[in-house]
Amino acid sequence: MNRIKLGIIGLGNMGTNHAKKILSGKCPDFELCAVADINPDRLDFCRKELSDKIKCFPTAEEMLDSGLIEACLIAVPHYDHPKYAIECFERNIHVMLEKPAGVYTKQVREMNEAADKSSAVFGVMFNQRTNHIYRKMKEIVDSGKYGQIRRTNWIITNWYRPQAYFDSGDWRATWSGEGGGVLLNQCPHQLDLWQWICKMPKRVEAHLLYGKWHDIEVEDDVSVYAEYENGATGVFITSTGDPCGTNRFEMQLDRAKIIAENDKLELFELKTAEPEFSKTNKDPFGQIESRYIEVETDGKNEQHTGVINAWGRAILKGEPLVADGREGINGLMLSNAMHLSSFLGKAVEIPIDEELYYNELMKKVASSKKKTNVTQVVADTSSTYGGTSAEKNSHWNTNW
Repeated sequence: MNRIKLGIIGLGNMGTNHAKKILSGKCPDFELCAVADINPDRLDFCRKELSDKIKCFPTAEEMLDSGLIEACLIAVPHYDHPKYAIECFERNIHVMLEKPAGVYTKQVREMNEAADKSSAVFGVMFNQRTNHIYRKMKEIVDSGKYGQIRRTNWIITNWYRPQAYFDSGDWRATWSGEGGGVLLNQCPHQLDLWQWICKMPKRVEAHLLYGKWHDIEVEDDVSVYAEYENGATGVFITSTGDPCGTNRFEMQLDRAKIIAENDKLELFELKTAEPEFSKTNKDPFGQIESRYIEVETDGKNEQHTGVINAWGRAILKGEPLVADGREGINGLMLSNAMHLSSFLGKAVEIPIDEELYYNELMKKVASSKKKTNVTQVVADTSSTYGGTSAEKNSHWNTNW
């Protein structure tokens, strides 16, 4: 069988995990032929701990120009995601992009335009879309059986991180290195799922607290109110400061309530849709009869391996991706809107003014301070980068 010749840009935690999956045979459509990392120690690690048959390159461009690969998995810090995806598209190299799609939508839109001009297959690592709970939740909502969404609530605070986590890298939790906090690092999956299942809101008002629980520049506590075109409302709450966190996604529809929590999907089915009941009921304290259902799912949760294997089938057979890379802009639009609302101190419309957001973000980047309390520092390779100061401070040793 002909296997797809794969390269990986960035051998931090995520890149290394993906490499091990490929080498162990969990993704049989791929052969790992090359890696690129600007940190020489990671290349030494590859030769000694992964395989001495993998060609190692000190820059991504050298690997992309080598002719050794047909597909590339990009696992570098956020600012550089679009940059290297575009480099791949210009060479018609297939792309799998780690989350998030980038830091700001203006940059990601340029990446998507490059993808449209290329023949490459473009996927994004939204592995939570493989989770049986969220797949079933979307199936129920999309069926229309229970009417329109009336309210959404997601509290996702089980992202607890101690200060040592933020001290483990000089790019972490800085505007110049990461471009944001919990919204951009931990929550891209939930923001993607929120819009994937419930569609995009038309307006958000966000209250972000910066360095509330940790000695960091960026947000670690978030409360957001959202409004949808059909009049529905939503709340999204997240934090890296709750030691006993919660992950509960609840939706109220015209004829049901759905709850996703503790790896279980529960549904309360109403006998009559609320709009109809409210119109015809004559009892001032009338209640709609309902029944409880624990929803059955297929139990499958293939995660990263499933995303990579679907990408392989898309390249070889034209089958669907778990998530088209172009869709990465949607969740990022939400996080950009939340940041912009916080920066301006008011609600913002979606889609946002992308130029305004970029300018406001660059103000934060300009005031970003070099970290002095880092306990694990990667090589200073900022001189190898062009572009903004944010991009120059980015490193490849990515450990989410």
